[in-house]
Amino acid sequence: MPQVLRHTLLSARDLLATAGPFLLIALFLLTLAYFALDPNPPRTVVLATGAEQGAYAEFGKRYAAALKQYGIKVELRTTQGAAENLALLRDRGSNVDIAFVQGGADEQQQGEEHDEDANLAPLVSLGSLFYEPVWLFYRDESAQRLLKAGTLGNLTQLAGWKLNIGAPGSGAPNLMKKLLEANRIEASTITLVQQPQTPAVMSLLGGDIDALVLASAPESLMVQMLLQTPGVKLFDFAQAEAYSRRFPFMSPVTLPRGVVDLAKDVPPADVRLVAPTATLVAKRGTHPALLQLFVQAAQTIHGEAGWFQRKGEFPSAKNSEWPLSKEAERFYRAGPPLLQHYLPFWLANLVDRMWVALVSIIAILIPMSRIVPPLYEFRIRSRIFRWYGQLRAVENAHGERPTDELMQDLDVIEARVENVTVPLSYTDELYALRSHINLVRRKLQAPAPNLQS
Repeated sequence: MPQVLRHTLLSARDLLATAGPFLLIALFLLTLAYFALDPNPPRTVVLATGAEQGAYAEFGKRYAAALKQYGIKVELRTTQGAAENLALLRDRGSNVDIAFVQGGADEQQQGEEHDEDANLAPLVSLGSLFYEPVWLFYRDESAQRLLKAGTLGNLTQLAGWKLNIGAPGSGAPNLMKKLLEANRIEASTITLVQQPQTPAVMSLLGGDIDALVLASAPESLMVQMLLQTPGVKLFDFAQAEAYSRRFPFMSPVTLPRGVVDLAKDVPPADVRLVAPTATLVAKRGTHPALLQLFVQAAQTIHGEAGWFQRKGEFPSAKNSEWPLSKEAERFYRAGPPLLQHYLPFWLANLVDRMWVALVSIIAILIPMSRIVPPLYEFRIRSRIFRWYGQLRAVENAHGERPTDELMQDLDVIEARVENVTVPLSYTDELYALRSHINLVRRKLQAPAPNLQS
């Protein structure tokens, strides 16, 4: 060992050997806490979206791009819509973690504790994201043929119409049935069709159906196309305020004049609509770090102004039909975690999730660490003091054993003591041992006293 390392105030090796057991205890507790808290999220998450070319599908691509920068792969599951998404979320056997769900799409009574059923996964909300107006598009030619006024002014006038209310599994059928029931319209008076979105639009343009219902954000390509299609009109919900009072999950919204195309003045007048809000819903067991990333991505994706909302209105903790997750509640209350402003997400998340465990471990180790200095001192001094036992045995044997044998034993002790190394702060005790060895040697070499009677 280099002299510079031998001649130090403290011995790092002895200090490590003394504190080693405590460090192992801390490492064990830290490992146990790591696996118990599971701070790092899985690298893959499944997001149920909706039909191709719909708003859910478009937003799903944006979430996938947002989480990709954190190394999270978002697998997009194409579905028929909100009702199917809910079924997948509640199915414990499905691998869907998060999904877009439309307000009012749940056929089960929200006040019931159905989520606690052993066969159903409990759900939590990450907040409402955007308005999903009910778009009732109808053919001008059908209105001219079926109505004397030539314009559809009330849902009760749909009697005798052929109406597509959306494919099974989407949120629109359940939503539209509620609206029809509120207007006391018998389903038998309307020919209800349940085609998927794209075939339904083709049927409307081809004249095979008279009207169709879409419940979607304006980002839907089909909605934007129908808004600018000649011969297709959009129903004006004149009773929008009344609908919002009857159905708490609905809000009255207005499609402003010219918002679709200012140059062509589309629409030519304000159109009143009713709109449930889309919500991001997750299984309760989904990793908290994933929920945190999705809520933060929602702020970026849905936080800007749109056709129906002002900047900063979404995402929101309001209008949710499911309990708000703790991560989402924390985000809406205080924003992103403070550490994420200064550290990469993975490190900030690790510290954020582990700090309670770290503080607890430190609180346990601080009292235990008080015994490290005495143990360290005992370890160093024991190298010196253990030779005093042999030295005393030699001294006590004086006069009982031959002096030559005792001198040989003393030489062995002295040779071994020469190889003893201690930190500089304990060298005084080492030199004291050597002086005591010499003291015993002089005693052995001294002539026996001449005793006179």
